[in-house]
Order: sequence, then C-alpha cells, then structure tokens
Amino acid sequence: MPTEDISSNGAYDYLLDLLLETNDKEQLSEILEALLTDKEQQELVNRLKIFALLHQGVTQREISARLGVGIATVSRGAKVFQQHQINELLPNIGDKLKV
Repeated sequence: MPTEDISSNGAYDYLLDLLLETNDKEQLSEILEALLTDKEQQELVNRLKIFALLHQGVTQREISARLGVGIATVSRGAKVFQQHQINELLPNIGDKLKV
C-alpha cells in the first residue's frame, strides 16, 4: 500500500482548518485528547521540551537525562530543530517553557 503525502490528504487539511478556527483552549485540549493517545500526547510534550532545552543551549546528553528519554529521541528532536528552524516556528520556546 503506497504512502500518501500527508499534505495532500483531505483529513489533514480538515484538521488544520479546525485547529485554525478553534479559539477555545479547552476545546483544543479536548480535540488533542480525542486524537492522540496518552503516549502520543507525552511524546509531543517531550518534543516541545527538547526544543526548549536545545534553544537554551543544553546538550543532548543532559536533555536525555533531565527528561528521562533516550538519546535517540533527543537526537531526532535536534535534527527536526535544525531542519525546520524551530526558533522561528516556535519563537521564544526556550523562554516560555521552563524545563
């Protein structure tokens, strides 16, 4: 079965539009709780914490130890951090998230 490009998927576009239209934090939380398992939510939180700590200049090994995640998880986050210019996409993440 071929993998479909997520950006051309109507379901993904639907989700993006829904999130753009939702102004209520509680409703957004409910949407994410319905879409993501507890584990997926925790992985998302960890990814944001990894970005914040990288922004603060913390080493990958220290991030791994602080968050209790594997070095591979941190390395994947660091790769995304660089590839997608997270400092621009998520401005001030290092200041907003105190980890």
